[in-house]
Amino acid sequence: MAQDQIRFHYLIETPDDPGRMAVKIATDQSTGTFTDLPGETADVKARCAARVVSVTELEPAAVPAWPTDAPGPFRRAGVVIDFPLESIGTDFASLQTIGINAFYATRGLTGARLLDIELPSAYASHPGPQFGVEGSYRLCGLDYPAKAPIIASIIKPSLGLLPEEVAGIVRELCEAGVDFIKDDEKLTSPAYSPFDDRVAAIMRVIDDHAQKTGKKVVYAFGLSSADPEEMLRRHDVVVKHGGQAAVVNINSIGYGGMTFLRRRSALALHAHRNGWDLMTRHPAIGMAFRPYQKIWRLLGVDQFQINGIAAKYWEPDESFLQSFADMAEPIFSPSDRALPVCGSGQWGGQAVATYQGTGGALDLMYLGGGGIHGHPMGAAGGVRAIRQAWEAASSGIALATHAQNHPELAASLVKFGKK
Repeated sequence: MAQDQIRFHYLIETPDDPGRMAVKIATDQSTGTFTDLPGETADVKARCAARVVSVTELEPAAVPAWPTDAPGPFRRAGVVIDFPLESIGTDFASLQTIGINAFYATRGLTGARLLDIELPSAYASHPGPQFGVEGSYRLCGLDYPAKAPIIASIIKPSLGLLPEEVAGIVRELCEAGVDFIKDDEKLTSPAYSPFDDRVAAIMRVIDDHAQKTGKKVVYAFGLSSADPEEMLRRHDVVVKHGGQAAVVNINSIGYGGMTFLRRRSALALHAHRNGWDLMTRHPAIGMAFRPYQKIWRLLGVDQFQINGIAAKYWEPDESFLQSFADMAEPIFSPSDRALPVCGSGQWGGQAVATYQGTGGALDLMYLGGGGIHGHPMGAAGGVRAIRQAWEAASSGIALATHAQNHPELAASLVKFGKK
């Protein structure tokens, strides 16, 4: 791909000819017309017109992705289109408007999905992660290259706890031996738990534990807001109290909010992608994770939640493994990698499948909620059980075998193993 082009990979479904539709997409999203207008000179086309690179027909769909009165068959194709960098630039709002949003509006498509974006080196000007994979390990006081995942937990119940009640759970988790704790993405600053009060209560516990043990557990506070100034104010409260991380609901704050925050941030930014499911649940509509995560990594997220094996939500294991593989690839350099965070119903029983499915990866965060809080031996037992599961996974030992002389793992298998 030429460095003066941005390449988009689309999946289209149409009752029309896919090649003709590809040309329509390219023209609609660039110069804007099939016909020659007085102002549409050869120079304008040369500078700004998108170009169809390839059209590859796939198996037709018996039923269209989107309801239509058009007769079938509904033909599917992979379409690759190059857009001149000069006509889009390096601003992601412009890229979203021209190369993505306009695509979905094309008349004649019964299915429309963005599969990938290939970005020229000009996009390396975006800041990317401030901490990334290695920095996340360093914040947690762990060596890198990683010898084991970062073991993390999330406050449960997600909502309803007063600041001092959350602090009590944080104390228990610190004593249990976790490396990282986070607010649930739903928690920001409700009336019963004002953000400033929660930060102060939690950081007292974090600092007290650090004074006693020498280990400062990292806590990520949910600072998301539609108001960038309020989000920055919350950021500054965390920094003032010695905090090190924040949970950011990236789809809620948008590209502009992330740009504003990343430019000023001293915290590791833990991205929650809630709302991505709306974009991706149907395989012929929306956006794959591959292009999505490239944008947010370049904008500056340090850690990225991607669900996990046997997740409690809808996402199949294959989607998680592909998301993990996508995040393992540098975009421009190894420094633009964000730390993958495996969550959603994780309790340790998925450690072997996660380890094997990711090719033996250990540089990840393994996030347990109920699998830690709900352990029969308490949170400490839950944390130990997860660590024991990862010891077994990385040593090639079956969980049942390892559990024979590890009671915490054995109890975990009994309680959660049927799920």
